[in-house]
Amino acid sequence: MRFARPVTLSLLLLLGISSTTLFALERQSNVIYQARRQALAHELHGGVALLFGNYEPAMEYQDYRQDEDFYYLTGWNEPGAALIVADAVPTRGGKPALPYREVLLLPERNLRDELYTGVKLDAASPRVTDITGVREVRSIRDLPSILGERGLKAVWTQPDSEAAKAALAFAQSSLGSGETVESQDVRELTRTLRSFKDPGEIELLRKAANASIKAQEAAIIAIHPGVNERAISGVITGTLLADGCERPSYPSIVGSGINSTVLHYMADNADMQNGDVVVMDAAGEYSMYASDVTRTVPVNGHFTDRQREIYNIVLGAQRAAAEAFVSGKSTLYNREHPDDSLDGAARNYIKTHGKDLHDQPLDKYFIHGLSHSVGIDVHDPLDSTKPLGPGSVFTIEPGIYIPEEKIGVRIEDTFYVDQNGKLQDFIADLPHTAEDIEALMQHQKPGAVAATGTH
Repeated sequence: MRFARPVTLSLLLLLGISSTTLFALERQSNVIYQARRQALAHELHGGVALLFGNYEPAMEYQDYRQDEDFYYLTGWNEPGAALIVADAVPTRGGKPALPYREVLLLPERNLRDELYTGVKLDAASPRVTDITGVREVRSIRDLPSILGERGLKAVWTQPDSEAAKAALAFAQSSLGSGETVESQDVRELTRTLRSFKDPGEIELLRKAANASIKAQEAAIIAIHPGVNERAISGVITGTLLADGCERPSYPSIVGSGINSTVLHYMADNADMQNGDVVVMDAAGEYSMYASDVTRTVPVNGHFTDRQREIYNIVLGAQRAAAEAFVSGKSTLYNREHPDDSLDGAARNYIKTHGKDLHDQPLDKYFIHGLSHSVGIDVHDPLDSTKPLGPGSVFTIEPGIYIPEEKIGVRIEDTFYVDQNGKLQDFIADLPHTAEDIEALMQHQKPGAVAATGTH
């Protein structure tokens, strides 16, 4: 049983140890997070935002991951914290003006728990405002009184947070005014803020992508007839962690044969058969930022003619979507004019290339959307009908899945739009063509993953 947890960010900061050396989260400067909080305040129009971070799991073997909006606004990765951001309010009707305010509320330290969890910070810790970068740091016990000082006319918060509901109810009852608190979804505001990534976020996304490329390459080389899907999942996860990722950015999908036609196949327990293809949808999360990558490879290292045909159509669809991109104009989807979107470009390519065994177009086998935004979440918030521009990060992932032929092919890369409006591929260094996939597989060493329990 594991009794100790990884060294916390606060302890690293207090000790002056480089976080990158110990694979702790890389964090942007405090100035960046404060600018995000101020941008949020500007959208509150005199209101208050209340966000809660995630709590530590009840069981020590359960994974802890910070709430994404909370992390975006604070860069704070310790559990049990809350954040208040209040917009400035001018003098009105004789009432005094209120300044912009930001308060990080931390739980009080529990020295006994810290024997198991590691050292934490609280509001009384030395240099806590310098470390967190938030103007005020208070005890979580002060939350109701701070809300009362600002008033509760309009509060933006997380609607599914039980802590937020309880805090608002308690604050309202303590005021005794009888007024109803108007609570609104803060994610309506953070979605817009998070839609465009700043240069620091792009670099973290690049590191996640580079680690994911290495993991995919290791998996491709390890594949051969008879290897178990789960063993390949293990190769992927081990490579990601060794390269500095804290976790996969989503549960890895490794599906061979008929399993390659199942979009979210999770069992990963079949032995790979000679003559089949395998779809590997797997990538890593680096310092809270995700990547998303899929490759399809032949189990025996050589595509059949039919597999190659389907593969090339999917690759052609990905390239057609990328070539159709125009910064400030292109959208991922367009409900009124579907053909004008990147999704439409990929679907039109698939529809006009190749046939199934019944001489019908292949577009009916493209059964999912082409794309989604990527960031702190592998499916980051985004209005996919609005034009994409500099700072946009998204996948292009066409696929064809034909159960009748036991062929599933998906090719997925994570792209970003640079400051010049040019589309760039984070995954450019991972083989794309069928020929390059086969060439990489020639470096495989049969039995190299035998130690993982395959045969």
